[in-house]
Amino acid sequence: MIHFDRECRTPSSEAFTVLEDGGIIGRIDMHYQGENVYATLCVTADANEARIQALIEAAEEQLVMTSHPYREDFVVSVWRGSPAGVYSDDADDDDEDAFRMN
Repeated sequence: MIHFDRECRTPSSEAFTVLEDGGIIGRIDMHYQGENVYATLCVTADANEARIQALIEAAEEQLVMTSHPYREDFVVSVWRGSPAGVYSDDADDDDEDAFRMN
């Protein structure tokens, strides 16, 4: 079963890790603008069209319809590739401009 784990939320956007059977299979960023919802879905390089459609449908059912049921449009941009890691600046690092993979 596809599950979405919220990473962060702002007044007009949310970011989720996409999970299935406990494993990470993608990421989706949702942006709410008026009556429209825009999303960027990142999936692994091996995701086929049926897989992408299933993820979009799950996002619509579990995320969009629960937070924005009267939306006019749901627009999804899909990126297919491989994860490179999660980077953030390290407060303990001497080089303040350096970003490190977590």
